[in-house]
Amino acid sequence: MPFGFERDRIYNRRTDIHARFRGQQQGGIITPAEHPLVIIITGAEGLTHGYSDRLREDGAFEYFGEGQVGDMQMNKGNVAIRDHSANGKSLLLFRKSKDGLRFLDEYVYETHRTVRAPDRTGAERDAFVFELQPLESIQDATSISASAPTTDLAALRARAMSASRAQPSKSTATRTVFERSRDVRDYVVARAAGHCEGCGSPAPFIRTNGTPYLEPHHIRRVSDGGPDDPHFVIALCPNCHRRVHHGVDGQTYNADLLAVMATLEPSD
Repeated sequence: MPFGFERDRIYNRRTDIHARFRGQQQGGIITPAEHPLVIIITGAEGLTHGYSDRLREDGAFEYFGEGQVGDMQMNKGNVAIRDHSANGKSLLLFRKSKDGLRFLDEYVYETHRTVRAPDRTGAERDAFVFELQPLESIQDATSISASAPTTDLAALRARAMSASRAQPSKSTATRTVFERSRDVRDYVVARAAGHCEGCGSPAPFIRTNGTPYLEPHHIRRVSDGGPDDPHFVIALCPNCHRRVHHGVDGQTYNADLLAVMATLEPSD
């Protein structure tokens, strides 16, 4: 439950969002200044302003950026969506209904494209369409390798660093967020050399592909998503991973892991 929001539950924008996090009280993109999250809201009424958000069959969500008249600009809420992972912020999607805001899921920005679409006045303009992937599907896809990666740690690190610095918005040919996450995961697990980087215990078992079972944890955020940067991803045993998310000392332990990372992955 990211930030306490339950999937498919209805929330009140004023009491459940602004009273807790503040942020803009108008518009479809909320960027609280003091909290690591970006909240986006979709709804059928957006069609009257030139927006046509949609959930694709492959699970990705296409979200039109902000800007009702004229060409959309990559600033304010739009840049907050594009850079949420790099900024260590969760991206939460709600759908407006007559009863309030229904929480759909936590998403991760993958890329965006520019399309020609009418604005609120009916005039054609350039509009941004953000392609968002469900965080859960990325976690599922990157948690297990089909085959064992190369054992060349230097090569794995170079690939992981390259993946973490990729700019998916520059080209539609850029590798997907799933592929980049796998590169970081493979390196982090190899770096751990079969031992939890939190408690130091051996991995609890060996995967069918011959690699030790450890789980990548992104320590820059409370949730498991966030920026795929090897400087902020640590390999944990299942016990430590559950502790950091569900333990009474989870936040303190997460801070401890951040200190550990300074020794595991010094700044370049």
